[in-house]
Amino acid sequence: MTVHGPVTRAWTCGGCGLPWPCPTRRRQLRAEYAAAPVSLALYLGTQLVRAAEDMPRTPAGILHQRFLGWTRDTGRPAQRDNGE
Repeated sequence: MTVHGPVTRAWTCGGCGLPWPCPTRRRQLRAEYAAAPVSLALYLGTQLVRAAEDMPRTPAGILHQRFLGWTRDTGRPAQRDNGE
């Protein structure tokens, strides 16, 4: 278990106090689920639902970006589908 696990209710990181998942935990999760990106999305989707229950006043878009939006960011420019 990582020290960068979530402290539920507030959804902060138990290791550094930043909003969970913190940058360190994101790197860990990317490495852990490198061969299973769908499993990562399912795990984080479950955590998003739990967080939404704990933080009902937080806008859904904010929660989505925090829990799932970063998973598609590879650091490379997005490839465009040109229809070919």
